[in-house]
Amino acid sequence: MLNRLAYRFHQSLERHFPEQRLFLKSDTETRFIRLRPMTQIIALAGFTLALSWTIVATALIMMDSIGAGSAREQSVRQQALYEERLNTLSTDRDLRADEAARAQERFNVALAQVSEMQERLLASEDRRRELETGIDAIQETLRRTIKERDEARGEADRATLALNEQSGGATEMGRARDAIATLEILTDALGLTAQERDEMLAEAEIAREETREIADAKRLVEQRNDLIFAKLEEAVTISMEPLDNMFREAGMSPDDLLDSVRQGYSGQGGPLTPISMSTSGGVLTPEEMRANAILGGLDRMNMYRIAAFKLPFAMPVKDSFRWTSGFGYRRDPKGAGNRMHEGTDMAGAYGTPIFATADGVITHAGWDSGYGRLVKIRHDFGIETRYAHLSQIRVEVGQRVSRGDRIGDMGNSGRSTGTHLHYEVRLDGSAVNPMTFIKAAKNVF
Repeated sequence: MLNRLAYRFHQSLERHFPEQRLFLKSDTETRFIRLRPMTQIIALAGFTLALSWTIVATALIMMDSIGAGSAREQSVRQQALYEERLNTLSTDRDLRADEAARAQERFNVALAQVSEMQERLLASEDRRRELETGIDAIQETLRRTIKERDEARGEADRATLALNEQSGGATEMGRARDAIATLEILTDALGLTAQERDEMLAEAEIAREETREIADAKRLVEQRNDLIFAKLEEAVTISMEPLDNMFREAGMSPDDLLDSVRQGYSGQGGPLTPISMSTSGGVLTPEEMRANAILGGLDRMNMYRIAAFKLPFAMPVKDSFRWTSGFGYRRDPKGAGNRMHEGTDMAGAYGTPIFATADGVITHAGWDSGYGRLVKIRHDFGIETRYAHLSQIRVEVGQRVSRGDRIGDMGNSGRSTGTHLHYEVRLDGSAVNPMTFIKAAKNVF
């Protein structure tokens, strides 16, 4: 029964795949190879499988190439947009700083004008008081002179009567002429006194007019100063808000950070000092209080600038790259199960320049087990950054670097599956997510 079934099966195969013979002829003999139906089926199946695998592999390679190209183009576009936004924000920040500097200069000029106006006003007030005192003295002298004139006229009349009674007409005529001469002298003195009084009154009126003009000019200066103060306050507020947000999003208290910067400040010039124009040590004027508030804001911005260069807000890679692995638990690429990934991976071309993300001191520059070629930088405020899997190290231990200095090249050293940078940020020895700092600075730098 089995032989019959096998024979029928063989016959059906013969109809579709008849037996073939491959003849091999040489100079001395002729041989042939028999290709049975089953052999042909096996060969056809193998060829079909190989062809199918080739088609599938080619499709996978093409899809991966297309996807990688799209990801690179998208990364390039995002990088270009990011750099354009950085340039725009940097230009806007410089414009704000220039505007604040110009406003500060205008404020200083206005303060000098106000001081000059105040001195002129005080001098005018002193002169007005002197004129008023002189007018009062002249009026008092005039009243006393009029009184003495009246008394002299009365005495002259009484003397004239007495002489007339004693000496007769001739003597009376002489006395009358003397009295008339005396009256003329008194009249001339009174005229001069009245003229001096009128001149004093005219000078007092001129002084009052100058006082009113100075008061009007002072009001204009105060209005202009108020406008300058408002512009300065607005500029400081607009510039301060993104800086405050940046440090808060990075998980750091702005006040504590600025206190640390002030304690360790060693630059030339020192922090900005509040002004005081009060010579008597009394209460500050509203203008002085507003000026001190603006100076405090500018001082805070200066401290922020110092802190920003000491914290890792910059990008370690400036050329084209793609994010390959983030911070947190992940499946180990070497097959060691789920493990904590304490940094962020950025994949790019072999030899891509790697830059320091903040000012600091190199504490390690060499091979370190799974990190491969590793650079460690110690920054202020208990922060450390690490740059691993480098192909080349360009710094030495103890060297001080600034933000943007080249410290090495991207590579594949150590425990790595491909060319990339493993970037870590540690705060007081504990690893934190580097993206916290990178994202916090995206709207400022």
